Amino acid sequence: MFNLRKDEKLIEKALSGSQSSWITLVKRYEGLVYNYCLRMTFNSSDAMDLMQEVFLAVYRNLPAYRGDGKFKGWMMRIAANKTTDFLRARGRNPLHRADDVEEDSFHSHHSPENEYEAFADNRRIMAMLATLPEEQRLVVELKFFQHFTFEEISHQTGVAISTIKTRLYSALQKLKGQLEIQNVV
Repeated sequence: MFNLRKDEKLIEKALSGSQSSWITLVKRYEGLVYNYCLRMTFNSSDAMDLMQEVFLAVYRNLPAYRGDGKFKGWMMRIAANKTTDFLRARGRNPLHRADDVEEDSFHSHHSPENEYEAFADNRRIMAMLATLPEEQRLVVELKFFQHFTFEEISHQTGVAISTIKTRLYSALQKLKGQLEIQNVV
């Protein structure tokens, strides 16, 4: 609730021309938007480009933001739309191969052993997510990485809650099956 009020105040100041308020708003959400774009595109430079497009669109549309929902949700809807448009424009198949996951996307400041383990775990997770259809991957992203409720996901995507739950269940079953296969092999 506190962040919501803080966001509203920053938006109000940014609309009045305060550059520092806009920069504060961008800094607050740039990691969230970048990581979302990275998990959807599996490419750090594409994610960076998309993040810039998202914030440009947010800035241009800020006067149209009505404040009837959370700013974060409104902004992430723009991010989802920009990412979908990007994937369509590139003609990329949403079912990426594990090879598409960049090796330098995950950094850590721990020991080399811990860094390698974290890198390997993240790479496996990204590779497994890459096998999911785009609509299932989006639901997993919003539920587990963005911590949205089913109601927020429904509002964000325009899809019924029951359909979202079905997509999430199907995605989790596929991921579970992949984990079981990996643990056997």
